[in-house]
Amino acid sequence: MSALDLYNSRMSAEQRAQELTPTDIAALIESHEALEGQVEQLKHQLAWFKKQLFGRKSERRLIELSPQQLSLGESLVAGEASPVPAKQQIKSHTRRRHPPADDNETTGGLRFDERVPVEVIELEDPATKDTPRDQLEVISEKVTYRLAQRPGDYVVLKYVRKVFKHKKNGAISCAPAPAGVLERSHADVSFLARLVIDKFVYHLPLYRQHQRLDDAGIEVSRGWLTQLVHRTASLLEPIYTAQLASIREGSVIAMDETPIKAGRKSRGKMKTTYYWPLYGERDEVVFPWFASRAGPNVAALLGDYSGTLLSDGYAAYSSYVAQAHDVVHAQCWAHSRRCFVEAEEVEPVLVAEALERIGKLYAEEGEITEEQLSGEQKLQRRVERCKPIVEAFFVWCDERLQDQGLLPTNPFTKALNYALARRTELSVFLADPHVPIDTNHLERALRPVPLGRKNWLFCWTEVGAKYVGILQSVLVTCRLHRVHPYDYLVDVLQRIDRHPASQVHLLTPRLWKEHFAADPLQAPLDIQSNNAA
Repeated sequence: MSALDLYNSRMSAEQRAQELTPTDIAALIESHEALEGQVEQLKHQLAWFKKQLFGRKSERRLIELSPQQLSLGESLVAGEASPVPAKQQIKSHTRRRHPPADDNETTGGLRFDERVPVEVIELEDPATKDTPRDQLEVISEKVTYRLAQRPGDYVVLKYVRKVFKHKKNGAISCAPAPAGVLERSHADVSFLARLVIDKFVYHLPLYRQHQRLDDAGIEVSRGWLTQLVHRTASLLEPIYTAQLASIREGSVIAMDETPIKAGRKSRGKMKTTYYWPLYGERDEVVFPWFASRAGPNVAALLGDYSGTLLSDGYAAYSSYVAQAHDVVHAQCWAHSRRCFVEAEEVEPVLVAEALERIGKLYAEEGEITEEQLSGEQKLQRRVERCKPIVEAFFVWCDERLQDQGLLPTNPFTKALNYALARRTELSVFLADPHVPIDTNHLERALRPVPLGRKNWLFCWTEVGAKYVGILQSVLVTCRLHRVHPYDYLVDVLQRIDRHPASQVHLLTPRLWKEHFAADPLQAPLDIQSNNAA
């Protein structure tokens, strides 16, 4: 563009500006502010996507290095005295000590318990190979331990039943066939337990287990393995139902939702369905499956529940509480903190202050947990120390919202509004010692579901998704109560067909630990191994 053209364009722009009315100018300013808001929002989205691709996922605050701390490549300057660091009181803790496998021997650092079989291999000394044994005297022995593994470690049990004929009357007699967990199935209870644990605890898909069976010389169909999982889950469904009833009897329930691909939507596409996990105050968790994330699912699960519902900020929970009669809604501080973490790129100074204030609240909760306070003592500590922090935090949020004058689309503004809109729900834990400060315990419990999605990816059918929820409900609760999943499944799968239906709640992991863990039913292979030992 020539200088003359540039001059003419500027003149025409000035002429147009003189012709604009105040209304037009106000509209342009409003449009400009809207565009700025969109640009900031797009920048925030771009930063979020970059963080998901290349950044760290943890929300843990990293401690900045002290300026006095040396980095690699630096050296101390001669004659410069290092400052004496201030003394800091470190909280003491206890560490669990693992005893050796045998008190009379040393295992060289290898730790294992009595469930691990030990096979003894005696090594000959080449130096004494040609020396007669009567000229040698054993004065001691040295032991070395190595951890070994057999590939697959599958065993076929061959039951031999002799048929007898009585010489006196000619009657034929034979022992009955061994009872199986699944009718007319070749799978032993030990195989069923390992199959389920490998898939849902260690996230080993069935096709990989099928490959491992094939490598071990066992030919079965992959569909047979799927049927075994479904039939096993069907046997455990009454226990899942009893566990759900136990959770609904408690005074506090934590609830969330997580997606799972299940069922074919169209060619090459799967439906997005959801688990709605519930965590009870007795450390029990269930994973009910629903086809959608719709709000009525909450009412379908909780029904006429009366107590405290702890959740995130999803509107479906607020809608349910608004229609319920005796439900108190508490919300999660970790989700409010997460909103500020997402705004860190935009307002780093203000976000740092917000996270510091929330961090003080978590520090107080950590001391309560460390001192194992409960009941009135826990409530009193929260009122004395946590309540002033919460009140000061919301006052600070109000002041920042009024002083900053930030756009509504600003992520920091959204974080402030998110916290302020939930002031009442975020303060419920101050009046009830049974209410946790967040839903982190539930998020830790539902972790096997996303880990499973990364391995077996999806469920072919909606029925399969339902059975996955049943099995995960039982297995995750076993972990919460430190119940060994294999011992539990082997016992319960053999016991459930003869156990009274009215007392099925005794087979939930929490109560099974009290009533049956001391003398559980064992698999035939385990009984044979114990007898041989």
